Amino acid sequence: MQITVVSRLMSWLIARIPVKKRQHLKDLAAERVRILVEQARKETNDERANRHARVGKEMAMHFRLRLPYEIRQLYCKECKQMIIPGRSSRVRLGRSNTKAVRITCLKCGHVYRKVLSAE
Repeated sequence: MQITVVSRLMSWLIARIPVKKRQHLKDLAAERVRILVEQARKETNDERANRHARVGKEMAMHFRLRLPYEIRQLYCKECKQMIIPGRSSRVRLGRSNTKAVRITCLKCGHVYRKVLSAE
């Protein structure tokens, strides 16, 4: 309840900030999101890594930032947790004619298939 009030108040305050300063805040938020994701990938404690990742994603949503593809693919589409290859996800190469990478989230079991181009 209290978080919603604070979030609404922040949104209201941000809307009244001049455009140049608002863009500066967005740039700072984008840098902070990148730092939080890097810390989450390096963190050995899973609970703390999930907290860093969740705060980074919430910050990006609050400032309406589009995450780069490299960061977006680190989040599970099903359970919204950060998936780190080798620790919280399993990565396998497909053996069929269509070469693909299968990424399985070990938290919820959701499977992603990314087709590799034939270059």
